[in-house]
Amino acid sequence: MAKTSAKTVTAPVKKTAAKPKAKTPLNIETVAEDILAKLKSLDLEQQLQADLNWCLGSYRYDHNATGLVEVMGMAHDVLKQALAQKTKGITTAFLNNIQKVLN
Repeated sequence: MAKTSAKTVTAPVKKTAAKPKAKTPLNIETVAEDILAKLKSLDLEQQLQADLNWCLGSYRYDHNATGLVEVMGMAHDVLKQALAQKTKGITTAFLNNIQKVLN
């Protein structure tokens, strides 16, 4: 008697195209954290860093964005000047994200 091997037949796997990830809406808190990280990495405006850090903590406590928006506007101006001086690490897309959150 001859032995036969049993083959299992599997259905072909259908490949589906990956869905593009939805862009997350810009959040004032995450953008403020990004600004603070950028200012720290470039070692720009120590007092502005301290103010932004304080306003970020205040925003997390009471969710009143008035002071945070004001300081983010000042940071936007500083970063815009740094972009004009062609400082490495600052992009127009980054500044546009800040502007979107401020408006």
